[in-house]
Amino acid sequence: MGALVGIDFGTKRTGLACTDPLKIIASGLNNLPTSEVIPFLKNYCKTVDVETFIVGKPLQKDGAPGAVELHIKNFIAKLKNHFPAQTIERYDERYTSKLAFQSMIDGGLKKKQRANKGMIDQVSATLILQSYLDFKTNTL
Repeated sequence: MGALVGIDFGTKRTGLACTDPLKIIASGLNNLPTSEVIPFLKNYCKTVDVETFIVGKPLQKDGAPGAVELHIKNFIAKLKNHFPAQTIERYDERYTSKLAFQSMIDGGLKKKQRANKGMIDQVSATLILQSYLDFKTNTL
């Protein structure tokens, strides 16, 4: 039984989150340029047994795919190529960036820290992954 990795994909930066091996809670893992995500995950998977990647699915209010969806599909194809043993699932990420920013305010982060867009991506990935965990827990 392995951990899960949440991915908040962006064309420039991508946020990552992970679970504990028991899949109880999501924690921020990293935020980095998107071009560095696959190499980072290769190294990460050498030390952590990763079972599934949870990739955010940006949907608009009407349920239509977000503008970045084509880029995400290309990224998922690369993930499948580099990580054939892991499953890849998608999970709705609507409003996570806004929720991430608000949770940073609620958490007492200073304005300068909140301006770090990479931090917002990492918190968004954590929110996506935790929402996925909560959904799985409540639907089983």
